[in-house]
Amino acid sequence: MRTGTSLAPPVPPPPPGTTPAPPVPPGTTPATPTRHRPGSSSHPVHQHFTAPPHRTGGQGPGPGPAQRYAGRVTTPEADQPQPPRPEEPLERAVRAAEQALIEYEIAVETFRVEVENFSRLHEQRLGPLYVRIEELDAEIAEAKAARTGDPEDIRRAAEARAHVLPIPGVEELLHGWMDGDGLFPEATAMLTDQEVRPPQRVRPSEEARKLYRDLARRAHPDLAQEEEERKRREEFLSRVNAAYARGDETLLTELAAEWATGPVPPERRPSPAEELYARLEWLSQRKDLIALVARELEEGAIAGLLRLAPDDPDRLLDEIAGRLRADIAQRETELAALLAES
Repeated sequence: MRTGTSLAPPVPPPPPGTTPAPPVPPGTTPATPTRHRPGSSSHPVHQHFTAPPHRTGGQGPGPGPAQRYAGRVTTPEADQPQPPRPEEPLERAVRAAEQALIEYEIAVETFRVEVENFSRLHEQRLGPLYVRIEELDAEIAEAKAARTGDPEDIRRAAEARAHVLPIPGVEELLHGWMDGDGLFPEATAMLTDQEVRPPQRVRPSEEARKLYRDLARRAHPDLAQEEEERKRREEFLSRVNAAYARGDETLLTELAAEWATGPVPPERRPSPAEELYARLEWLSQRKDLIALVARELEEGAIAGLLRLAPDDPDRLLDEIAGRLRADIAQRETELAALLAES
């Protein structure tokens, strides 16, 4: 043996039937091989070796699966859906009833404005013609009574004249076509086919209708839960209704911008079951009241005329005016004949 040289004892070869161990890094303890029994069902590559210990100063392995999922364990009760609250069906019913009432009220209000506008045009364009016919009927009755002297003819002449005598408030009823002194110059000009300024058209445009419906839906007082918010919405909606009645599309556009920049109403808060039942009852009564208004509008004479030409009511007014002028011409001819006989 050489001086200063330390030789490790030779490593004996592995016994037959064993798998050689992999090279062992310096400073570690080799693993003990496991003998493979002939005829065993396990394969040599599946043989298990004892894991070598960690090196000094090395990093340990990361957390295992049990450590990673610690604290994430759930129970079957946590996965079960929560039962619905008893008020949820009532809340859905209230919301549906509110929306249906708003849509119904918008439809009735739109129809009411159309009827009022058509009534105003009807009075402006046809009112003088009706007044002229009544005047001619009175003059014809008076001419007949003067010719016959019959008491019955005299009574009929007095009744016909009473129909055309001025009465208090007639100017408001006929929208400025006549007063206590008779017809205004504009009415006389229309009857004599003179040039006259046409009445102002007040039927709202399609854009005005769109703006009105949108504002009525967003600012409707029935959507408010607080009394102060309800009053604010009622005041605002009255301005919207006035602008729509005049067909003022510009003002409706300004009101839409004003509402968009106004205070945002608070979100709807859930109500107890008894308040929801009371709300449904109030909505039902409100709908019945609006239904009465709609029925009165639909049964009126002006609404009946409007239904004859909903897409072009101006043409209908022109046709009626033509027939009235023909009646006036017929009565004027009859009156002239009576006066000639007398």
